[in-house]
Amino acid sequence: MIERYSRPAMKRVWSDENKFDKWLQVEIAVCEAWAELGAIPKEALPKLRRARFDPTRFAEILKVTHHDVTAFLNTVAESLGEESRFIHLGLTSSDVMDTALSLQMLEATEILAQDAADLTSVLKMKAVEHKHTIMMGRTHGVHAEPTTFGLKMALWTEEMKRNGHRLAEASKVIGVGKISGAVGTYATVAPEVEEIACAKLGLDPAPVSSQILQRDRHAQFVTTLAIIAGSLEKFATEIRALQRTEVLEAEEPFESGQTGSSAMPHKRNPELCERICGLARLVRGHALTSLENMALWHERDISHSSAERIIIPDSCLVLDYILHIFTNIMRSLVVDPQRMEENLKLTRGLTFSQRVLLALIDKGLGRQQAYELVQRNSMKAWKDRQEFLQLLKADGQVSALLPAAELEKLFDYRYYLRHVDRVFQHLGMES
Repeated sequence: MIERYSRPAMKRVWSDENKFDKWLQVEIAVCEAWAELGAIPKEALPKLRRARFDPTRFAEILKVTHHDVTAFLNTVAESLGEESRFIHLGLTSSDVMDTALSLQMLEATEILAQDAADLTSVLKMKAVEHKHTIMMGRTHGVHAEPTTFGLKMALWTEEMKRNGHRLAEASKVIGVGKISGAVGTYATVAPEVEEIACAKLGLDPAPVSSQILQRDRHAQFVTTLAIIAGSLEKFATEIRALQRTEVLEAEEPFESGQTGSSAMPHKRNPELCERICGLARLVRGHALTSLENMALWHERDISHSSAERIIIPDSCLVLDYILHIFTNIMRSLVVDPQRMEENLKLTRGLTFSQRVLLALIDKGLGRQQAYELVQRNSMKAWKDRQEFLQLLKADGQVSALLPAAELEKLFDYRYYLRHVDRVFQHLGMES
């Protein structure tokens, strides 16, 4: 696990203590199911429910057995005595491990869902706050037409809502248990035991299984985390781009006393966003491994097991961490509307080229001819650093169709904001 990036609640989910506690919960739930079916005396249940796991003894026994489930069962048996014969009755290791893993993933999903909801809420507040904060829209990294910072935030808000839905779907897919014996035939454990035990654990029984739950479920879970991490990388990359010295329209928070460089005291680097981008790549790599874990030999092998012990906890730990980090970034994000306005004017009016193009077409000029006229003046404004409007006024072919007063009306930034309120209304984000 990645200790540095562990937050307490998620760290507890993936702790050995919680894992073995979940194993014991599964074992006890199965005992209770057997008791309901009359295979275990009900009077044995009170003692069975008091069964304990001893991590010290587990470590000692594991040195001999080299098998974690048998070492677990041995230490649990030592806490019980005669009733220990009812523990693990008819089960195989994967019945316990896979069902318990589902419980852990569900716990992790609850934390991640709250993280995602927190970020969504912060993004929505930023969207509403900056609904009309005009800024330059960029395609290919080049000035295109104006947008608003609020629309950018609204876009992210909706993406995070989709991520919340994805988590909910992943939760359904991995919210299953498997108590079906060695190869899933129920030969040594009745289907009723699975139904009763899973109900007690808050899981659905898998409709059918081999010795394991099928790993497409786990692949969907991890790839969902990778998609969310990909969204965060996308958002963080945008903040990094907006923080470039030449742009400087938004900055991640920079605290008093913080340093950006050991050599250059002036530096204010987007190091948190860069950290998010790096860790998102890690989760994306784990998603690939989860897909490769789907193909196992026959009813199962354990080539998936060693990888899962890393990729599932680490993906949860990392995503929990970077969701938390990015939420804090967005809460305290430094937004500079004045700089946004300055950057709007960098190209001396070229932003309005499409408006001029459409106006010429509206006057009856063919599209290709109108395009060539506007592009000719645009390139001159670009190359010679002249005002686009003045070049258009001086162009006889343009001014013959668009007098100066009409041209000037086209150069109005408010034109680009006329449907912003409608977009926000459609999103239910009026306030």
